[in-house]
Amino acid sequence: MQPLFSYINGHWIRPQGSNLALRNPANAQTIAQVVLGTEADLELAVSAAVEAFKTYSQTSLEQRIHYLEQLRAAYAGRLEEIATAISLEMGAPQAFALHAQAASGLAHFDSHLQSLHEFAFEYPYGASQIVHEPIGVVGLITPWNWPMNQLVVKVIPALAAGCTLVLKPSELAPLSANLFAELIQSTDLPAGVFNLLHGDGDGVGQALSKHPQVDMISFTGSTRAGKAITKAAADTIKRVTLELGGKSPNLILDDADLEQAVQQGVLLCMSNSGQSCDAPTRMYLPRAHYQQAIEIAKTTAASLVIGDPQDPNTNVGPVISQAQYERIQAFIQAGIDEGASLICGGLGKPSHLRAELAQGHYVQVTIFTNVHQQMRIAREEIFGPVLVIIPYDSEQELIDKANDGPYGLSAYISSTNRERALRMAHQLRAGQVQLNYPEWDLYAPFGGYKQSGNGREYAQWGLRDFLETKAIIG
Repeated sequence: MQPLFSYINGHWIRPQGSNLALRNPANAQTIAQVVLGTEADLELAVSAAVEAFKTYSQTSLEQRIHYLEQLRAAYAGRLEEIATAISLEMGAPQAFALHAQAASGLAHFDSHLQSLHEFAFEYPYGASQIVHEPIGVVGLITPWNWPMNQLVVKVIPALAAGCTLVLKPSELAPLSANLFAELIQSTDLPAGVFNLLHGDGDGVGQALSKHPQVDMISFTGSTRAGKAITKAAADTIKRVTLELGGKSPNLILDDADLEQAVQQGVLLCMSNSGQSCDAPTRMYLPRAHYQQAIEIAKTTAASLVIGDPQDPNTNVGPVISQAQYERIQAFIQAGIDEGASLICGGLGKPSHLRAELAQGHYVQVTIFTNVHQQMRIAREEIFGPVLVIIPYDSEQELIDKANDGPYGLSAYISSTNRERALRMAHQLRAGQVQLNYPEWDLYAPFGGYKQSGNGREYAQWGLRDFLETKAIIG
């Protein structure tokens, strides 16, 4: 229940704003008070970053690698604490919080450090010397759904590039961010290089985006918020990179292993309670296999256990907040009203919840069939454990349907014919196309087409976004 302060210029400070109750989504109990920052607090943070940039931007690559290796060691030493914080703040089941949420941050340290050793910051080209230099002071705005993963894939490349930064984590998931600031404090990183300021989007987020001394904004979150940030940043012509929403199609071809493809598709969609921007939430199936696939999907959904994140048997925890719960319920109602059919789940909370979880934000695992392309549930990002299953009759129809929508973050293809899958992958308008549910590739660029954003994250791709390019000629 202790208040959560901000970390500015190497010190913990109490911001001047109001307190916001942080609630555990599993039971709606208050677990902390987040002290929100103001524009005056932001001025302190930006000023610290501006001053620190003068010297940190001139450090050697070897020195920056040393700081990151120190930080990685500190992170590894507190991995379980980080997982516990994530489970408490956003409701992830404990095992998932440890082995996916927290572990993803550690994995990114390794891939970024490897890429940093290989990246050419300066090299001759033609008659010029090409130099990649830090862009300056950067503002990082991170989400609540993968709080540590998204924090790390912004902070590490910013520090690696030689930038200084102001981080605004989501006010709904601040515990893990404060733990990260403690890790920073345990290293030799100079004061003012890393600054953390709590706040909401309308306050600190907007002020950070328009600040004239902030040279870049990197944001992960909703497309709506991404538009607002871009507009706020426009007057200062700063670089803006955005990782936004998604409505990822899952193309299951007629030669796929149907049971495996459908089962994996359902599990991926429902993972993290459906709160992943690249979740495969639109499943397309050949009409001849449609009814068989529906039965596989229904059986898979029935195997998932919804409940207390601290229960080791739980697969699906709560969604982040009451507001998010109500938003998902509205989408489910819209699907019903538009004539889609429910094969499982639906409105309301699961009936089996224990009394102490009744106030938690639990959504039933929900699957709709008889869905057409123009339904809201087929076009809009729901961000909950809701899947739509849509039939198709031809390959060209499948590609057209997959590309029909405002988003383009990820796409999935299941097929036993690799050449066919590759040919189709080239026709999909998405930043990533995953064939037969591959292992996670930390070296692959992550980012989207269309309203899924711009810029790329992970390894060398993320590093590039934090660099300016200079040509020294003669």
